[in-house]
Order: sequence, then structure tokens, then C-alpha cells
Amino acid sequence: MSNTTKLALEASLKKLLLHKKIDKITINDLTSDCGISRMAFYYHFKDIYDLVEWICIEDGRRILQGKKNYDTWQEGMAQVFEEVVENKAFILNVYSSVSREKMESYLYELTYRLIVDVVEEKCVGTELAKEDKAFIAEFYKYGFVGIVLNWIDRGMKDDYKKIVERMSITLHGNITNSIHNFEQIKK
Repeated sequence: MSNTTKLALEASLKKLLLHKKIDKITINDLTSDCGISRMAFYYHFKDIYDLVEWICIEDGRRILQGKKNYDTWQEGMAQVFEEVVENKAFILNVYSSVSREKMESYLYELTYRLIVDVVEEKCVGTELAKEDKAFIAEFYKYGFVGIVLNWIDRGMKDDYKKIVERMSITLHGNITNSIHNFEQIKK
């Protein structure tokens, strides 16, 4: 039942954001739209921004499920872009209403989960230190998020498929090379 309530609130918020800015939407607007009590809302979330954070994390988790290895990361990134396009009103409204740092935080968490699994996969059979693996994942995470934020800043007008293709070309073999370079320094 609780997940059903959260999903209903998510659907209501996304629907309301098509017509209102996030800072103009009230808890009453949300609960009236999806037919739940204010108490039910507060049982799950402390405020609308807490709901926004949950939506971003859950959407990201759903998008990347099964797409976090070297052979599928590009598909995972394409799906991130597709989800952003599909929820353009939600994303642009949230992007213009919450701090850039908060939006970056959502994207960093989503992207890190994608990249860290790729790094771990490529490190099988190596003795690379945990902190070096984390550094490599962090490095590429910042590049991905910078590209996505730049695309959002420009109103999502560029073809995201070309962006994903360029990212793929840029990164082709680079995670593996980064791992190799760290291993060489340790010898």
C-alpha cells in the first residue's frame, strides 16, 4: 500500500507540474489530486522537495536496472536522457525551482551508480585499491553530470542520442585505460 501511495503522489506531482511551478503547488493540491489524506502524505514525505528527491532516485533506480555494466552503460545513459525528455516539464520545473546543487546531487547519485559498477566490472582481476576505483568513478561521474546539466541549461534542444554517441566515443576504452594507468603507477 505505501508504494502505491508514493506512486500516486509522484503521478499527481508530475501532472500538476505541467500547469504550475513547484513552489506554487501545495500539499493540499497533491493530496486532493490523488485522493489521499494530508496525513498519508506526511507519513511518507516531510515536504514536496522530499517527494521530488524520492522521485528522482526511484526513477533513476528503475531506469538503470540491469544497465550497469560495460556492455550496457551506453543504453543506461540513453535511458537517463529519454526519462528526462519524457518528464521534461517535471525536470525543467524542478531545475528552475531547486538549487543547482540539489539537482546536481540527484544526477550525481544516479550517474555514480551507473559508472561505479562499470569500473568494478573492469577491475575484476586487478588489485586496484578501493579509493582508486572510487576516484575513477567520481571523475567520469562529473563529466556525465556536466554534459547532462549543460543540455538541460540549453532547454534540452540538442539531440540526446548524438550526445550519448559522443560520450561513448569519448569514453571508449578510457575507463579501462584509467584503471591500467593506476595499476602502472602502483608498480
